[in-house]
Order: sequence, then structure tokens, then C-alpha cells
Amino acid sequence: MSRTIFTRLSALLLTLAGAWTAYTFQGKQAAAPAAKAPPAPLVLNKVADDLYMIEGSGGNSTVYVTDEGVILVDDKFDQNFDEIMANIKKVTNQPLKYVINTHTHGDHTGSNAKMLPIAEIIAHKNTRANMIKGKQPGPPRLSFADQFEINLGGKQVLMRYYGRGHTNGDIGVLFPARSVFATGDMGANNGPNPDFANGGSIKEWAATLDGMLKENFQTVIPGHGPVSPRQYLVDYRARTVQIQTRVSTMVREGKNKEAITQALMTEFMVPMNHAIINRLDGMMDELK
Repeated sequence: MSRTIFTRLSALLLTLAGAWTAYTFQGKQAAAPAAKAPPAPLVLNKVADDLYMIEGSGGNSTVYVTDEGVILVDDKFDQNFDEIMANIKKVTNQPLKYVINTHTHGDHTGSNAKMLPIAEIIAHKNTRANMIKGKQPGPPRLSFADQFEINLGGKQVLMRYYGRGHTNGDIGVLFPARSVFATGDMGANNGPNPDFANGGSIKEWAATLDGMLKENFQTVIPGHGPVSPRQYLVDYRARTVQIQTRVSTMVREGKNKEAITQALMTEFMVPMNHAIINRLDGMMDELK
């Protein structure tokens, strides 16, 4: 074998050995990184003849169609913009006119920056302030303190602030003609989950829901989860009070965070993901 060929073979073997070592840890062969599955497509669900919910990838989005344009509640993540617009085009050729943010979180406001060139964005003034504080892209140009009303194409949409809960800027969005209420994450299948960094409160959550439940509606579009009857929000309020009472009792008994986490998981089936566990310290402090 010539010296040149030997040198090339030696270099190839060293390269392969290096690649093998890269997938080995403490003497055990590690699996090669799996190919990342493409995200599931968004799903468009009909709620009424002119009202739809887009679910998947982030918070639910609500689409309200009028003869003069479209009103959208919550716009998911930045990467969902094109698919949101494509789903709107499935049901109307009318342009998007207004986007409503129920609160500050990026799974509900993530497409704002791309929406602003084509629509006005509306939110509570605290949500706007939270987005600016958090340096989030696309803070709304329009904000309000107590309530705001859109009248477009002969149809009315009402936005109201009821108090603190998930954040200090959560609003409910009422579609009176359809008796439908979009709650954002004040009613969602992953809570109650107060974000204390953005003014959330577990103590005030139930009272805020009481204000929401004074509205006239029969159908709920939650921040996450399926379209549900009004009773869903009634049950959610009851669950919130139960969780608040249980955590408050355990805090007074001197139970630690691990014990409270276990109770929430086993007694209330709360999905204790990283975000909720991090916010549990704030919940315990508020309920002392």
C-alpha cells in the first residue's frame, strides 16, 4: 500500500472514530438525534355561520366574519401568521381589519408584528404595557381601560376588563349576536395559572370570573381547549376556588412546594409543567 493511500485511509478512520465518539457518553452508545416532526396543521372549527375557532399551536384564535372585514381574537405564534391568514381565506375574501389580544403571552400575540401592517390591534392598557416591558414585538396601537366596542359590517364585538387573574390585563371578548364569549386564558384547560411577573393573581381570579359570568353568553371559546358550553366557565370558577383553598390550607400547615405540587397533580390533575411549577412560589406567597 502506498504512503498516500495509507494516509488517506488513516484520516478516514479518524473521522469515523470522531463521529462515533460524538454519539457516545460514559461508554454507552447514544441514539442519533431523531428527525424533528413537522408541526401539526392548524384546524379551523365552525362555531356559527360567521364565527370560527382556529386551534393548534398556541392559544385558540377566534375569527368573526362581517361584510366589511374580519375580526380576529388572538394570533398565536409568529410562525403561525401565514397559516392563520390561509384559514381566514377559507371562509371569506374580506380583509382582516382588527386583531384583539386577550393578554400578553406570546402564544396569543406572537403574530402581532406581522398583523400590524394590515390590521389594527387592540388590547387592555396593561397588556400593552406588559408587552413593552417584556420587549415583545408588535404591541397594540389601540388600548383601553375598562371596555371597548367594535361595530363592523353591522356586527358588534364587546371587549371588557374584569380584573386580575392570569395577568393584570386579561379581557373577555363577547359576540352578542352569537351568544359566544372568548375568555383567553382566564378560562383554559391549563390553569388556573397566574403569571405574577405580569400582574397575575390567584386570590382575585374567582372574582374576575364572577364578572365574566355576568355576561349573556351560552358558548365559551377558551384560551386553550375545545369550544364548550357556558357551564364550562362555571365549573372552571369552582375548580379555581378549590385549588386556591387547598393551596392556602397547605401553606398554613407549613407544607413545602414539593408537597403542594404533588397535591395539585394528584387531586386536581393540574398539568405541572415548567411554567406552572415556577409560578407556584408566587401562588404560595400570595396565599400566605
